Amino acid sequence: MSGSGWRPLPGMDRRRLSEARLQAHYAVQWLARTARGYIQPRPDDGHTSLLWDRSLDGLMTQALPDGTRLSLPIADLTLALHDGTRAGPVQSFRLNQQPDTQARQWLGAQLAARGLDARALDAASPYPLPAHAIAQGAVYDAAGCADALAALAAWYGNAELLLSGVQSQMLERKLAASPVCCWPHHFDIATLIALPTRTAGVTGYVGVGLSPGDDYYDEPYYYVSVYPRPDAAALPSLPALGFWHTHEFTAAVSPAHRIVAAQDQMSETDDFLRGSVAVAIELLS
Repeated sequence: MSGSGWRPLPGMDRRRLSEARLQAHYAVQWLARTARGYIQPRPDDGHTSLLWDRSLDGLMTQALPDGTRLSLPIADLTLALHDGTRAGPVQSFRLNQQPDTQARQWLGAQLAARGLDARALDAASPYPLPAHAIAQGAVYDAAGCADALAALAAWYGNAELLLSGVQSQMLERKLAASPVCCWPHHFDIATLIALPTRTAGVTGYVGVGLSPGDDYYDEPYYYVSVYPRPDAAALPSLPALGFWHTHEFTAAVSPAHRIVAAQDQMSETDDFLRGSVAVAIELLS
């Protein structure tokens, strides 16, 4: 595939990247709160899924009823409202050195000016977030994490590029593959492939995505998950960058340190994803 748009991924101290990931995860909850508060709910919570905007190098909500969208460039953690044209932000608020209380005040005022009830932002989150001082009132430190946030943005941008290619390939094969979206709960960006399995009436699912890091791996990692879970004792070999993860879920995984060390990061990561998807589909069908 073409390398257009791929950004080289440098090695980085995991603690710095983890701190940037946690701050971005908290920041993106303002997009999630906005989506839950003002976009028509869907059974799969798809209304809260976020789109990667390459021009912003960040995430954006789907459209609110009046066409407004809220975005968050990952590299500088600036909340920005856009009108229906998406020509550019009309109002913005940089989170650097600000606590969530100030973000709530700014966003609430902006939405109230558009005729929306700002109290919808205060609804309890349906999921817990990883522990961080921001939850206790600490300020964001985008400036102090600038290099790590830029690296995190590169991981997401590269992932959107590769995952869009996988999704297109699946659609060409007449398989159902969802749009590439970021889910604010786990903060992963992914597409989901659905296909019939060898068991009549049972649908199989292959999740193809990037996690920025979590309790399983404290670094970004690509995954190709398989459900229903196959027999762990009979899993086939994977492309060079990957290995099987079988604790609590079954997925082919390729962590950041392997990708950073690859001779051709983009090509070898793409080979891992496409090869692992082929293995997953074979396991199910």
